[in-house]
Formats: sequence, C-alpha cells, structure tokens
Amino acid sequence: MTAAMEAVGLGKRYADRWALSDCTLTIPEGRVVGLVGPNGAGKTTLLHLAVGLLTPSAGSLRVLGDRPASSPQMLSKVGFLAQDSPAYARLTVGQHLQMGRWLNPTWDDELANRRVAELGLDRKQRAGSLSGGQRAQLALTLAVAKRPELLILDEPVASLDPLARREFLQTLMQLVADGGVTVVMSSHLVGDLERVCDYFVVLVSSRVALADDVNDMLSSHRRITGPRRDAASLPKDLTVVEESYTDKQSTFVVRGDAPIFDPALSVGPVSLDDLVLAYMRQASSSRPAERPHLEVAG
Repeated sequence: MTAAMEAVGLGKRYADRWALSDCTLTIPEGRVVGLVGPNGAGKTTLLHLAVGLLTPSAGSLRVLGDRPASSPQMLSKVGFLAQDSPAYARLTVGQHLQMGRWLNPTWDDELANRRVAELGLDRKQRAGSLSGGQRAQLALTLAVAKRPELLILDEPVASLDPLARREFLQTLMQLVADGGVTVVMSSHLVGDLERVCDYFVVLVSSRVALADDVNDMLSSHRRITGPRRDAASLPKDLTVVEESYTDKQSTFVVRGDAPIFDPALSVGPVSLDDLVLAYMRQASSSRPAERPHLEVAG
C-alpha cells in the first residue's frame, strides 16, 4: 500500500540554519496523525515541504507516491489548511465556495453547501467579519470539499477558544469518518490531538524523535519511581527518556518492556502529554542523552 507521506533523509536549510534535518519518516494511509514538537522543531517546514510550498535542501519526500505539487492531479489530492485559517477578507462565504468550485476539478458542491448550512454561515457575509471559529470552519470546508486523499492542517485551532476548538475537531472527525481521508495535523495542544489522533509524530530539534501508533507508543513506555538511585541501576534493556530527582526519590520515563524485579520501584503508565513533554525536555537537557531507537511504521 502506498504511504501517505514518506521522507528519507529530508532536510530544509535556510542560510546556515537547518529548519529540518535528516528526517526519515513513513506515515501510513488512513490514519489521523498528530504532529507535535516545540517552536522551531520543524513542524511547519515539514508540512510546507509536503504541500510543495518549499523544496528540500536534502533527501527526498514522496506524498501519495509522488513528488509534492508535481502536477495538477497531485495538487487535487492534497488539501491544506495553513495557520490562522486564511481566507480572503473581502470575499463573501458564497464567493469562497464559488472560487473553490472553479479551482478544484474534484470539488464536491453538495458537501460544501451542506457544511455551510449546518454551520449556519451566511453566504452573503464577508469572511473578514466572521469570528475566528467561523473562519476556521470556512477554511476547513474549502479544504475538504475538494475531496482530498490527504488533508494537512498546520495549527488549525491555535487561535480558537476552547468551545470553537471542540466544534472544529468534532467537524473534522465527522468529515474523516465520511470520507476516509488521511489527516496530518500539527498542534501544541496535545490534549486536543489525543482526542482525535491514532498516530503521533514527535519532532524535536528539527529531527524525528518518535513516530508510532498511539496505543503502541503508550504501551512501550513506563514511568518508574522509587528511592533515589542512578539511571544506570535500571535494566540495561530500558532506554531512559527522562530522569528527574528529589533528595529522596528518582523518577524515570523509560522505553522498553524489560521486567522490574526490585520491590522498591513502582512502575506505572505514562500519559501521552507527559510522554511528549519528556521527549521534548530530553532534547533541551544539558545532560548527554542516548538517542532513542526510532521505529518507523510502514
């Protein structure tokens, strides 16, 4: 089966700075993928490369088996919603739909009109007078009404209030269920992504730190707490992602399923939010850390 996105040694360089480097990643079709990482990790760069707004400085990238934006047919297969839900302020809602109809050969007029009616958007209202949540919903409607095979969303809910975010994500999930589209969505809001995503990619310092099915990711990591000790005392088959200490206690986030026989140690699950933060803090730590083994799903 063709991967939705496949990068090998992918990099993008600006002057003497690499915004993305040595990115090797396979995103399977039919998944809802959360892309997370700190500011400057390369999330937007990766997404802009995937839709053809940027060209690689190194490596290769295939989207739906072809080079990004390589032909009109390729462009019609990918929907893109950039940050801040861009819309033309002086155009009305109806004019946006008309523009979408003209520009996209696979445009689904019935879907677009139904979505606008369900959202209660006034077709005669200019986009510039819509609320932030309404603009985001209009932009999402334009992106999905072209019936893409891959939908890429770059921080689509960052500027929305909690209610508007919830409504946007509910709409997205309904559209995914109806159309079977693959979704890649970046966000700092791990809790929002956790509600809708079944696959996660963690970018840190312009590289892929982790990429896996959410359930597999959580089951392969554990939190270990106990009396203060060095990480070297743990089983050798465990990779320590993060370690923290108080005067009397040590806490470790580890990857691996090696058994823990020491009764002084408590072993428990780690939440997705804490796991993502552990990988992000690992990169910013001054402590030299072993780079975790990256399993890339096919």
